[in-house]
Formats: sequence, structure tokens, C-alpha cells
Amino acid sequence: MAYQSIDELQNLLSQEVFGNRQDCKKAAGRALGTFIEIIMFYLLRKWGENDSIAIERPLAEYGCEEITHNVEFTLHPIYNLSPIFNIPATTPITAKKVDSQIKLSDAYTLTSNKVIDKDLIQNACIIATDEHSMVIATPDKITSNGTSMHTCTLNKHPYAMIECKRVGKEGDAKGPQTIEKAKQGAYVAKTTSSLQKVRNDKGGLDGIYYIDGKAYVGPYDELLKEIVFNGKPQQLRNFTLSIGVVSNHGNWFTADNKNKEMKVLAQSYDWLLFLTDKGLSEFITELLISPQKEYEAVRDAFIKSYSLSENSSNKNNNVFTKKKIKMNAHFALDTYFDANIARIENWFNVISPNNGTIKDLKQILVTLKNKDWRTIL
Repeated sequence: MAYQSIDELQNLLSQEVFGNRQDCKKAAGRALGTFIEIIMFYLLRKWGENDSIAIERPLAEYGCEEITHNVEFTLHPIYNLSPIFNIPATTPITAKKVDSQIKLSDAYTLTSNKVIDKDLIQNACIIATDEHSMVIATPDKITSNGTSMHTCTLNKHPYAMIECKRVGKEGDAKGPQTIEKAKQGAYVAKTTSSLQKVRNDKGGLDGIYYIDGKAYVGPYDELLKEIVFNGKPQQLRNFTLSIGVVSNHGNWFTADNKNKEMKVLAQSYDWLLFLTDKGLSEFITELLISPQKEYEAVRDAFIKSYSLSENSSNKNNNVFTKKKIKMNAHFALDTYFDANIARIENWFNVISPNNGTIKDLKQILVTLKNKDWRTIL
């Protein structure tokens, strides 16, 4: 039985995992934020976006590229997918080792990243970049004989971005940074796409975009649909769909009971999702508190990462994040999401747009991914 109260779960984690911390409940709250990011990463994988994902990449403001913002995830046009190749069973698997298989041109600069290091996987591992693109390596299968993997070359400008926001609370009191986090998310959502939102004199939202210096204005929702489904190259070239994910009823309330912070985010992101207490509690209960045997690796990676004291010399050795994760935990999460994807999609409420559904958002991302970006960019 999943816990229905996030406060109850946070207290349980603070006692059993973070009891050696000076502020154990605050530490447990930060871990809850990590869970939201992990849920979104593996959900995007199951939606077929795995080869398009980049993690914590700088996203430039539209028309002002010297100002950038790191966001949790960005989804990028795919220029090229390599054939699957095999690397012998030795670690680490470095960018240089991958390049020895795919032979990138001299225009690319290799990174120092490791796709696999001992028993760790780096998700969405960037092995090389040039001025306009980046190359990401993805393991497909790992056996005692070696690792089969492939690479994908992505354009640096994303067609979608995803940010996750959660603020902890004490009892019924709202976290002091709640409105500040809402403002930060709203600012990024409004400034990183060529389709911009403006408030009209009726209180509604219009959209505005430019082609060769000429402004085009219309109802925002209509322009958004036009660009996603029938957009011309000039409309799509600098367009980035913005997706926000928020959690914790105590701060953000619900789809039917929006507070100021939720309203700020709902009118800023193209899509705003609310991860329910029920969904987050099922994830924590089924994977971290009482996992079936096939999912125990997830709990073990979590415990190894978060049971360290604040003063431990190994406190940065986190092996349970969206970016770096224990290999067996990664495959256990893949299995869990495969087996439960329909239920997991129901963990979310759609706050905006009105009458939007998770299936609608999934279809939009598939539509954007499948566009002929070589003729657009």
C-alpha cells in the first residue's frame, strides 16, 4: 500500500535514511526533488525520446544568446544515428573509446565524459561537440562480452525543454522560496522560444513571433498548434516548447485549487504538469521502501547515495541521479517503467493548457521529433 501523504513519506525518509543529517527533513525534501527528475527522465525514454534527450544543458534566451539557463532536460533534433557497435568489456568507456568506433570528423572536440565507469552509467552522455551539434552515446545492452551501444548527433537548439520544480514544506507552512522558484521557472519559459507570450487588453494571452523582421500576432493557443503541427521552417527554426513539472500539494496546490505560484507557472509554460502525491508516493513505496526483488537495485543505489553524513568525504559520490546512476538501478528503472507506463502516465495532472491530456503532450513531442529538421535548421 502506497503512502498517501508526502509529509508522511518525507518524515519516514528523514528518520530512516537521513537521520544522521543536521536537518534530516530538509535532506529528505531534496531527495524528493531528485525523484521527480528521475521519473521525468525515464518517462521521456518510454515515450521514444531517448535519443533526443540532453541533461542540464545551457538554453539560450531567444534573441540574446549570451544569456543562458541550465534546465533539467532538453529535447533536440536528431541529425544522425550511428549503427550499433560493440566495445569490449573493459571500463571506463570514454569518449575517446567511442570515437575509435565511429570516427568523428576533426570538427568535433571530444569531451572527458565517461559513458560507463565501473558500475555507473552516465545518461545522455555527451562525447563530443562542434559549433552547432553534439554527439551523445547510449548503451543498448551490457554483457560480460562487452557493451553494445549507438550514438546520436543532435542539433544544439532544442525543440522542447523540461523543468522540474518542487519546494519542501514544514507542516502546513509554505516553503519561503516557493514564489521565487515559480518566478524563475516562468522567466525561463517565457524567454527561450521564438514564440513569445504577451498579455492582451482582455486579459488573455496572445502570441508573437518574427520572420525577417515582420511581427505576426494571434491567439497564443492557436499559434502554438499551428507551429507544432503545420509550422513552416521559419516558424520552427527557433521554437522551443516549454514544459514545466511541479509537485507537492502543500505548496503548489492542485489543478482545481491554484494558488498564486501555480497561476504564474500555468500562464508561462506551454504545458504545466502536476505530479500528484499519489504518484510520487507509489514511486517511493514500490522502488525505495518495499520494492519487489527485481527493483531492489533502485533502493540500494538510493541508500548508497543518500545515507552518507553531511561531513562524509564521499558525499559527492551520488549514484542515484538523472545524470549518473548505478547500472543495475538504471536497468531496473527501465523495467519498472516498461511494466507500469500506463499507470505512471496517470500520476500526472495537466494544469495547462485547459483540457490538455498527457496523450496530447506525448503526441506533440512525437510530432516535433519526427519533423524533417535537416530542411528546417
